[in-house]
Amino acid sequence: MAGTTPTQGRQRATINAINVTPMVDVMLVLLVIMMVSANFVVIQHLGVDLPTAASTDGPSPQVLAVFVLHDGTIRVEGAEVSLAELDERLRQEAARNPETSLVISADSAALHGRVVHVMDTSRQAGIRRFAIQIEHVGGAAR
Repeated sequence: MAGTTPTQGRQRATINAINVTPMVDVMLVLLVIMMVSANFVVIQHLGVDLPTAASTDGPSPQVLAVFVLHDGTIRVEGAEVSLAELDERLRQEAARNPETSLVISADSAALHGRVVHVMDTSRQAGIRRFAIQIEHVGGAAR
């Protein structure tokens, strides 16, 4: 009986196609879950204490993660870099993909000037889209 469908006569028709849409939907959901959880693992591993806010713009596509730690250390995708290396890495990313977005995760105790310097360096390197990651605490958006 599996693989056939009832018809008006006595014979049953064979199913010739499989609908893969539900499988694709499940795989996309699993991919999104993996991407979101991977981001949290990296943030928790580096020990960044994010500031909080009640509103957010949501996630951005094609991101490059830059971390500014409380001691002023800058990390790109987990690897510690100097200011010169940061500039070079950002220029390479902008040349490779002009649509790259930069997400800056700065410790709440990090110096404001260091975060501004990272934003300025990204603009000079050609990355025009960036965001500062925060920890969302809920509440009404304003």
